[in-house]
Amino acid sequence: MMQATQKQDFTTTFSVDRNPQEAFEAITNVRGWWSQEVEGVTDQVGGEFDHHYKDVHRCRIRVTELVPGRKVAWLVLDNFFNFIEDQAEWKGTEVVFEISEKDGGAEVRFTHVGLVPQYECYDVCTNAWNGYLGGSLRNLINTGQGQPNPKEGGNAPAHQDAATVLRARRTP
Repeated sequence: MMQATQKQDFTTTFSVDRNPQEAFEAITNVRGWWSQEVEGVTDQVGGEFDHHYKDVHRCRIRVTELVPGRKVAWLVLDNFFNFIEDQAEWKGTEVVFEISEKDGGAEVRFTHVGLVPQYECYDVCTNAWNGYLGGSLRNLINTGQGQPNPKEGGNAPAHQDAATVLRARRTP
């Protein structure tokens, strides 16, 4: 029986050919899979970093937990999207990567705690996370090469298209 209190946080799991420690190191290399525009500290507890993608998305994140080969957790301190009304949607949410050994490789379970279907950004955000995680991060772990957002002025990865479509709809 499904409980009414069951969370609907966005979560996704993917497997990689590398060991859990290699997966952990790739996850903490945020510039290698999310964005080359990341500034700040991504690999120590208490470290804070800023992510921004053009004028579309900006956020400030604090690293709250690092367990080598097992877990990475972040807290979103501040956030801005230019395609939604309620700018509080990501604030105070948690991003958690749980890594486990599986079939000689590793499994990464990603949960964005607080990113729920009721949010206006849900479709765009989950689509983007799926692109960054199942594509870019997975490739970074397996091959050493991800597809992060480039430095300002470069071409965006394909999973940015959905946000572009939403923005066009919102522009009067």
